[in-house]
Amino acid sequence: MTTDAPHETAEARAESAYSAAYLRYALGLLCLVYVVNFVDRQVLAILLQSIKNDLGLSDLQLGLLSGTAFGLFYATLGIPIARLADRFSRKGVIAICLTIWSGMTALCGTASGFATLLLYRVGVGIGEAGGSPPSHSIISDYFPPEKRATALGIFSLGVPLGILVGFMAGGWLNQAVGWRHAFIFVGLPGVLLAVVVAFTLREPPRGLSEGLRSDVASAPTAAEVIRFLWRMRSFRHVALGSALYAFVGYSITTWAPSFLERSHGMEPGEIGTALALIIGIGGGAGIYLGGVLADRLAIGSPLGRIRVPAVAQLLSFPFAFIIYTTPNTTLALALLTIPAFLGLMYQGPAFAVTQSLATPQMRATAAAVLLFVINIIGLAVGPALTGALSDALEPAFGEDSLRYALLCVSMALAWSAFHFHRSGRTLVADLEVARLASQREAEGLPLLKSW
Repeated sequence: MTTDAPHETAEARAESAYSAAYLRYALGLLCLVYVVNFVDRQVLAILLQSIKNDLGLSDLQLGLLSGTAFGLFYATLGIPIARLADRFSRKGVIAICLTIWSGMTALCGTASGFATLLLYRVGVGIGEAGGSPPSHSIISDYFPPEKRATALGIFSLGVPLGILVGFMAGGWLNQAVGWRHAFIFVGLPGVLLAVVVAFTLREPPRGLSEGLRSDVASAPTAAEVIRFLWRMRSFRHVALGSALYAFVGYSITTWAPSFLERSHGMEPGEIGTALALIIGIGGGAGIYLGGVLADRLAIGSPLGRIRVPAVAQLLSFPFAFIIYTTPNTTLALALLTIPAFLGLMYQGPAFAVTQSLATPQMRATAAAVLLFVINIIGLAVGPALTGALSDALEPAFGEDSLRYALLCVSMALAWSAFHFHRSGRTLVADLEVARLASQREAEGLPLLKSW
């Protein structure tokens, strides 16, 4: 363990190790990796209708491809891969996993049927499982707690920007060269980006931003991390609130293109452009503002950080009633901007709270635990359940069955708001437990069994 001068702040420690310009570069590079992550994940959504027509698949099969096949492996392998990142090179894990998921995305363009496309989507999920958790850990060591929600919010801009690029590029490539070449064109650039990560991203000492430096060999096991976090009621509610938003969010981003094509008669290119602007710009503004507001409101009390997603989710869900029932395409698209803006405000606060509830040696694994809950409920279940619900409603509503399936799914936003609100009841006490655990870890002591 190393000690720092008592007068030296966490921010000063980070700035003395890395210049402000480099910190901006590193955060931008990790955000770009996250953009590629979501481009490769989300491009399938804009291609679903063409794949359905070409391969003769059902909505349930499309839901399995877009959600379950990807989500199960993405969620379950995230924890063991994050465990490697907590013990070894985090940037190495990111570079290797980026190469895997980008290559598998390109291979999706060569699929001969449902089985091979399913296999390649599993490969994308396996690769992407190693993207976010190591990034969260690195960012938390670059930036102190008082700036962490903003930094993680900027990193999370990869979600709307990736959706923007995926929808826009995928939509127009689909029209111009077909869905197969669209996969190849969006997949290959990630392989080159992996080289940039490997040679330019610097690995920060763990605990740097808080002055808590301990040997990596003392990192707790994955089981210890899970027990430590899950005993905190605030973390459980944050995880469930995030997962319920993801249940709605992944269902919408997966099925909105098909909904607009079936119920509003839009073409793939204009759908891609519209959704790219709505989710990319509206969602991006929401993510950034959510992180900034969370950090500012947390100055007086850490409860301010968690109130941001609670209020945002509560305000967003009523708009679904108009979005999915109006026959007016312009009105539906205009109102979709509001939940896109409000809904994604949860990311910066939720990720920052999770990192603050974890010790420096468990941060990648902690992020993976959160993402496991989010993606099992949101990604593995959401799109498939929405597709199955659409199939069940088709005899009654025909082409409009997807409209009403999405309306039903959107009601979970109110439930999400409830869990974010409940997390505030124990957040202060849980943060104190995390602070004491971090001190023990820095002194080379194991976690207390009572934790």
